[in-house]
Amino acid sequence: MSAAKATGRGIKDIDPDRLARLNAGEIEAATLTECLAVDFAVLMRHVLPEIGAGALGEMERGAATGISKRMSLAARVIGDEFGTAALDRLAHHRSDTARGWACFMIGAAEMPLAERLTAIRPYADDPHFGVREWSWMAVRPHLATELAGAIAQLAEWTAAPSERIRRFSSEAIRPRGVWCAHIGALRAEPELALPVLEPLRADPAAYVQNSVGNWLNDAGKDRPDWVKALCARWSAESSRPETARICKRALRSITPAL
Repeated sequence: MSAAKATGRGIKDIDPDRLARLNAGEIEAATLTECLAVDFAVLMRHVLPEIGAGALGEMERGAATGISKRMSLAARVIGDEFGTAALDRLAHHRSDTARGWACFMIGAAEMPLAERLTAIRPYADDPHFGVREWSWMAVRPHLATELAGAIAQLAEWTAAPSERIRRFSSEAIRPRGVWCAHIGALRAEPELALPVLEPLRADPAAYVQNSVGNWLNDAGKDRPDWVKALCARWSAESSRPETARICKRALRSITPAL
């Protein structure tokens, strides 16, 4: 059953009945505000009713922390209680937050990089915007630690039929990114990521174009001359409007709008 989107702009504006359904895991969040409004302890009690009081108490004590820290905390307490057995239950749950917890459980697990990327791929292709963001945030620290291997594997994702997967390949390794630690190696040497960026320079999806443009805008804060040279080359080699749009977005903090 579908639900109407919230009309207000703040958490206090969310209809109480709708918030109760979000906390019960009955519906997905329609906006970032709704994602932030979810009470993790209440939702966890609904999603995993057999979870212990100690785990719920830990979630309640962490309620005032930032959303990313709460996602990591949720993944840890669920892992401590159930191990990886909880992944299947979370992966197919109606709640986008519950599926986000699964992302962070994959991020917290001990596994090789290739296996981790295989595990996170369905979440990178999730229909819900929030789950897609959690997917790359959850594994980004591992991508940064094993950067060369990550770039090599993500380069293969740039040929995926799904624009969501192609976008993940770029978004997950942005030099600066949003709500995440910077990747120092890419701030210093953005050219390392060309195996991912080059195949996307004329991607037909605006979702991917935005990510690549933002990637280069990040890089331009440290290496503006490199970004200008790359965009000049791409523009000379490609007359596609998609490339022009990416370059305009890439250069927005460096030069006046094209």
